[in-house]
Amino acid sequence: MKYVLVTGGVVSGLGKGVTASSIGLILKACGLRVTSIKIDPYLNTDAGTMSPFEHGEVYVLDDGGESVIDKERRGDYLGNTVQVVPHITDAIQEWIERVALIPVDGKEGPADVCVIELGGTIGDIESMPFIEALGQFSYRVGAGNFCLIHVSLVPVLNVVGEQELDVNVKEKLSRFCHVPIENIITLYDVSNIWRVPLLLRDQKAHEAILKALNLKRSIFYGEYNCSGPGANMTLRAPYVQRLNDTQASTFLNVSFIDADQWLQPYM
Repeated sequence: MKYVLVTGGVVSGLGKGVTASSIGLILKACGLRVTSIKIDPYLNTDAGTMSPFEHGEVYVLDDGGESVIDKERRGDYLGNTVQVVPHITDAIQEWIERVALIPVDGKEGPADVCVIELGGTIGDIESMPFIEALGQFSYRVGAGNFCLIHVSLVPVLNVVGEQELDVNVKEKLSRFCHVPIENIITLYDVSNIWRVPLLLRDQKAHEAILKALNLKRSIFYGEYNCSGPGANMTLRAPYVQRLNDTQASTFLNVSFIDADQWLQPYM
């Protein structure tokens, strides 16, 4: 199983969900089976009671999981002190591994790639156990099986003009974030979210992800079509003829970060 983690920084509501969904789409278009997990790092027992306008959930499935508190009350820890590390972080990792294996496309067997969206914003106190757990998880699954995608806001003042991120901005981001410049993808405001997968495709985001996951590269054919080994999917943007006709004033910087680079401050 390969894992793609999508996190967000600076402010909430950047579009992590759209980014994660678009990544899943382009990976499916490359012939891969894809599943997805949404993690909300809040205290709500049931995500089904959370406002979809605030958090984006459309429906919630029962994964049959149990909490660390459930295990502690049952005596599974044999009286040991229950802590965030390792008990909660281990439980998070075990839950991810278990749920990722559940097929969601009607086919037998697990998917090839699991796209994980971590809700909230990096730096929020409620996210810290999940960040720690996912940092450990990247080592648990091993190199070549984990790709981190961080979505961050790069504001541009209206008076500057409406434009994509230029090379100078990408070079600065690369220098200070320690991310290869080719792994910095611009997702600017668009009039239709169906344009987002096309923005990813045109900037070869799929190649960066496949390289990070040690998967065979696929080739996109045609303006909207894409295919790879076993692919039978067409990537389309309904009623969209061009990508460069959209005026953009706000940008999302999507960085594909090597897990070792991400964890370096904690090592």
